[in-house]
Amino acid sequence: MSSPKRRIETDVMKMLMSDYEVTLVNDNSKSSTSVLRDQKTATPFQGGLWKIHVELPDQYPYKSPSIGFVNRIFHPNIDELSGSVCLDVINQTWSPMYDMVNIFEVFLPQLLRYPNPTDPLNGEAAALMMRELKGYEAKVKEYVSKYATKEQVDDAGNGSDESDEMSSVGSFDEEDEDDEPAGTMDEV
Repeated sequence: MSSPKRRIETDVMKMLMSDYEVTLVNDNSKSSTSVLRDQKTATPFQGGLWKIHVELPDQYPYKSPSIGFVNRIFHPNIDELSGSVCLDVINQTWSPMYDMVNIFEVFLPQLLRYPNPTDPLNGEAAALMMRELKGYEAKVKEYVSKYATKEQVDDAGNGSDESDEMSSVGSFDEEDEDDEPAGTMDEV
């Protein structure tokens, strides 16, 4: 049986040789990568371009990776502020037989094609999808045109006003006066 470290190296190498644009985030360890992905399915997300952050745990492939969208997306199973993908969605389908390429060729397209509003991370998206599908699709398309462009992807994570999208606390700039802060961190 091969070690998890060897499997991580193999999967990262497959991603580097794939058609996806891959940037290794942590030079010392190949457990973090940032991937650019173009969604071309017949959904309201069609034509969108997203930077995806993947964290591979030490126990990978026996434990599922953490997946997050760096630039904003309006989806019931993706947290709008942090970009985190619902862990239940990943864990329900994850198997050690999958690799990183499967995440981008199967898992993420399926997630965008078949959102699950009954297990939401984004309650607003889930509620809108369930009560007014056309309104939901219009908002998704608005987000795609605003946040899922090449310019937004190039700026995502590079010191722009969207640079902190993977953190659990949203950023607030004077330019974003329409956006409200998500809340405050209370001491535990």
